[in-house]
Amino acid sequence: MIEGDVGVEVAGGRDEGELRDLREKLLEMGGLVEAALSSAVRAITERNVDLAEKVKARDREINRMEVAVDQACRRILALRQPAASDLRFITTALKIVVDLERMGDLAVNIGERAVDLAQAPPLAPQHELQKLADLSEAQLKRALDAFVAGDVAKAEEVMRGDQLLDALYLKIFNELIQHMMEDSKNIRRATALMFAAKHLERFGDHATNLAEMVVYMVRGTDVRHPRSRA
Repeated sequence: MIEGDVGVEVAGGRDEGELRDLREKLLEMGGLVEAALSSAVRAITERNVDLAEKVKARDREINRMEVAVDQACRRILALRQPAASDLRFITTALKIVVDLERMGDLAVNIGERAVDLAQAPPLAPQHELQKLADLSEAQLKRALDAFVAGDVAKAEEVMRGDQLLDALYLKIFNELIQHMMEDSKNIRRATALMFAAKHLERFGDHATNLAEMVVYMVRGTDVRHPRSRA
């Protein structure tokens, strides 16, 4: 199977349809995760507690989809015994669904910080937090696009983009430390924002995980933890 044409052909039409359905489920789950992150960050910037509560409801749907995808993957493995690139597609899907579920949990955590922050006046770095959220969401979108297209170049773009996200997180962290040092009254709000920023940084890490799995799916090459193999 050529690069860019991943996981859509096995022994017969029924198998092909099952793999296509599996991919569509993963994309639907990814869309729910994107929406959850967007709502969670809006809950902070708009000081909207109701929106934060809706993130929790969406997470329940994400959890249900995780179970459905996991069961579909295991059913195909048991009944169809796929090989080569199709086997890599399914094992990749099993790993991707775990990262997506954890990203949904991170969105919930951010929503919880929004509830805390709504009780006090806003603190300056919130606009930087939105930038960090935009970067994290863009990383997820690119990773999912790479998965759909079997596009290694796009996956590698996601992997490189993680450095920019990490740099912005560090900038926000340092700004929040400065706010704490300037006035002890800022500590509670700054700490809540710090947690939210860290959750966003971790969200980006999971997007990078997805991109690394795309490389494995297409090329059969494991690019995780390169330093440990040096």
